[in-house]
Amino acid sequence: MNKNEPLIPLHGGYRKLKSFQVAQLAYDVTVRFCERYIDGKSRTRDQMVQAARSGVQNIAEGSQASGTSKKTELKLTNVARASLEELRLDYEDFLRQRGLKLYAPDHPALMRFKARRCATLEEVRKWVAAEHGRTRTATDKHGRAEAGQPVKVGESPCESVPKPEELVANAALSLLNLACYLLDRQLAAQAAAFEKEGGFTERLYRMRSQRRGSA
Repeated sequence: MNKNEPLIPLHGGYRKLKSFQVAQLAYDVTVRFCERYIDGKSRTRDQMVQAARSGVQNIAEGSQASGTSKKTELKLTNVARASLEELRLDYEDFLRQRGLKLYAPDHPALMRFKARRCATLEEVRKWVAAEHGRTRTATDKHGRAEAGQPVKVGESPCESVPKPEELVANAALSLLNLACYLLDRQLAAQAAAFEKEGGFTERLYRMRSQRRGSA
């Protein structure tokens, strides 16, 4: 045992976690998305907002609990991961049920979204506006390519202007994909640390054994 090992190690600091930052932005996007595009009387609206909130809150609670219980940290991080997976399915259902497109990871619009590295809801809103404007400059009011104008977005000159809700849903999915990836890595690291070092009970045992040995 390291003689300088504290009984309660440094913990918290969740605001610096990339997983927390991305999940929090996904939460903000989801709240606005549901206000604008999901019927206020629909149960789905509450479920989506709650799932987004659960992802953020459980990352924070897990980080805070890690000081005295690595087991609790693992459990809460896993709850966060499950909540964001549920939310991801809700967005996919929204697109499918309305006949909107689910963008592939290498879709040009998503590539531009990722390049922006949006950190706030306002930055996401500006990306949506830019994408909507970009497509409009390439097509006429019927969605056809204007004479002499190159098509800047989409796979064909006849592609219609994407609806804002399609863009926002795909942006949210991109954020959720990243958050889930980061949480998968976080869970693996937490499990490895727990297996190697144990938790509060093991640290307490090591500290007591060391004190008895030095007495």
